[in-house]
Amino acid sequence: MFKIETMQGHERMSTQDLLLAIGDAVKQGETEFEIAASGQHDIGGPLWHPEGKTLHFHVTNAGQRLGSMCLPGTEIVADGSVSADVGWLNSGGTITVKGDAGDTAGHCSSGGKIFIGGRGGTRTGSLMKHDPLYEEPELWILKNVGSFSFEFMGGGRAIVCGYDSEQFASVLGERACVGMVGGVVYVRGTIDTYPADIKYMDLDEDDIAFLDGGMDEFLQHIEREDLRQELSDWSQWKKLRPLTAAEKKGKKNHDLKAFRLNDWVKGGIFSDVAHDDFAVHNTLSTGLYRLRVPSWDNAKFAAPCEFNCPTGIPTQRRYDLIRQGKLDEAFQLELQYTPFPGSVCGSVCPNPCMDHCTRGTIDEPIQIGDLGYRSAFLKVEPPKTKTGKKIAVIGGGVAGLSTAWQLARKGHSVTVYDDAERMGGKLEQVIPRGRLAHELLEAELKRIQSVGVEFVTSYKVDKEKFAALRKENDAVVVATGGTKSRFFPWEGAEHLTMGLEYLKAINRGEKPATGKRVVVIGAGNSGMDTCRGAYEMGAETVVAVDVQKPAAFADEIEYIENLGGKLVWPFFTNKITPEGVYGNDGRFIPADQVIVSIGEEPELDFLPEDEGIEFFRKSWLVPKKDQSIAKGVFTAGDTIKPGRLTDAIGSGRKAAWYVDQYVMGQETADFPEKQQIPAERLSKAYFDKCNHCLLGDPVDDHTRCVSCGTCRDCKMCLESCPEKAITRIQKEDGSWEYVSDPNRCIGCGICAGVCPCGVWSINDNPEKIDMYSTGAKA
Repeated sequence: MFKIETMQGHERMSTQDLLLAIGDAVKQGETEFEIAASGQHDIGGPLWHPEGKTLHFHVTNAGQRLGSMCLPGTEIVADGSVSADVGWLNSGGTITVKGDAGDTAGHCSSGGKIFIGGRGGTRTGSLMKHDPLYEEPELWILKNVGSFSFEFMGGGRAIVCGYDSEQFASVLGERACVGMVGGVVYVRGTIDTYPADIKYMDLDEDDIAFLDGGMDEFLQHIEREDLRQELSDWSQWKKLRPLTAAEKKGKKNHDLKAFRLNDWVKGGIFSDVAHDDFAVHNTLSTGLYRLRVPSWDNAKFAAPCEFNCPTGIPTQRRYDLIRQGKLDEAFQLELQYTPFPGSVCGSVCPNPCMDHCTRGTIDEPIQIGDLGYRSAFLKVEPPKTKTGKKIAVIGGGVAGLSTAWQLARKGHSVTVYDDAERMGGKLEQVIPRGRLAHELLEAELKRIQSVGVEFVTSYKVDKEKFAALRKENDAVVVATGGTKSRFFPWEGAEHLTMGLEYLKAINRGEKPATGKRVVVIGAGNSGMDTCRGAYEMGAETVVAVDVQKPAAFADEIEYIENLGGKLVWPFFTNKITPEGVYGNDGRFIPADQVIVSIGEEPELDFLPEDEGIEFFRKSWLVPKKDQSIAKGVFTAGDTIKPGRLTDAIGSGRKAAWYVDQYVMGQETADFPEKQQIPAERLSKAYFDKCNHCLLGDPVDDHTRCVSCGTCRDCKMCLESCPEKAITRIQKEDGSWEYVSDPNRCIGCGICAGVCPCGVWSINDNPEKIDMYSTGAKA
């Protein structure tokens, strides 16, 4: 039994808190409710028990809309009288009010039974209706009702017993049954008038059988079984129902068009200014006269995963291909965006795509990183045709190789120059082997070469070589990245070890000098890599300090802490000595080696000084919109600003887009970018929550992917359209398209409402109606 007292002293429980408490109790399996209310609204609906058991409510002092939208399997008993809208939109519940009901009792009810042991207020029973697929609603009232009762009633049965109502001129109040088009009202007692299209009739055998069969249940619910004999004199009862279509047939129909043309004003009242076809348009119109029109906006918006992936990989498209059984095509699709699906996406990327995955707001994000790894060792066919254009890329890191990959696949001849002995940039030189398998990186570098990219290593570009590269190539891309460790001019900075060079030495297989007690300045991911390297080189204690909360990935921090490392923040470095590090608050951390790892900046002394190349803080390049810095020279990656490896891949894609247009002599078109799909367009309710998901093969996540903004071909719009206006068109390449026929579509918007992926839009009809003689549009 769930009991709740909604008044504690002078504090009243809000309606929202009460309904949330009831809902939580139902979810826990509760079926019996004792509610001491203090005027709270909407008690009793809509609720359903997880095991289908009946819910019983006993309520005192209820507020408005008791049992609103009540569902089958709910029974409500209210002591005394209640406020307005008892059983509003009742859809199957049994609601008993032992006293009077307020206005609009049973308003819009379409199922279930409502028993009132007193009087009903104004507009009682208004807009009652009956869906023939379900049992019709019943509204039983012991005494009388107020004016406008059963207004616009469309179905169901209402029973007004007229008990203790002799003092009233009409037990149905004034203007009863106005606009009534369906259902029946049984009444015992005096009524004054009723509309001309309503029949006032004696009961037949079926009517008596209905009333006799239901009277006991009604009186038992309101605890007035003593009135059974008094209310069972059927000669005192009448019924009201609307005229049938056949009974209305004899009425004369007026030709509205003829009246407007001939009888009112010759040619029509607006004939001098407007072209009027005198057609009478229904509320629901098709074609030109629709108020709204649908639009199938497939892939117009970027899914949150795509939008928040700097590389721009459309994971939702990959899963659509997987749903079609096109696994190879799905895995190859990632290679259109990145040459490093395994090294970056599947290994060292923080996967911001997963952080923003819609599925993550339901239960667990889609396994996008693991899916990327499935493309790691795929082969790619080189381009069949060559353009004859030559492009030099300076810098063999992630940004430069991403640019080269994209350009080579377009048929250009691309050569990548790097001053290191091996290509790969930070992937090769800095990322610890424990985070990135070296054989994986080598496989992906070989794949870049397989599409025609030439690697030139141990080639340091200076001003003279840069000028030669510009002369020999149609375009040059500067992607040398951040190659110099940054640090502040702290006192004792000469004692620092540069983190970038330290990690490079480790990855070269060397054993750089390492202290027993190491302090690392910087607790980002580079800082964690440095801590990892220090432990691998024999450090006994490692402490990472930072001025703010560490920005490194949680798993990287956990790894270092499991090794025994400590993170100290906020710590503002003030002085470095051979004995350790001092903070500006006087704290001292002992160390025999201090390594700085707070980021890198590029070295660009090979660029010309007389071509107006812009810099930010004398270090980073400021490119134009097309990522150019000079005529025929473009840039990408950390030469523009520090970023993640996935940022560098995306920057390389963007640079390649503009370089391709430049060398081909095409007019510059903006790099394609989409808006993120608004969250409110997605219908997450269609996707069941998995409380304890056991995630397996990432390929199988196609069943979990919401496919945000991209049609998953679920056919819900096709099957839900009430006018059958939507057609699915199958294309030769295996894709599809959904088309709405304007001659059948009424603009109801159901397609947009049911689409789980947010692909359908419904907008105001933009088509103008030509109706004015002046030629103006309305």
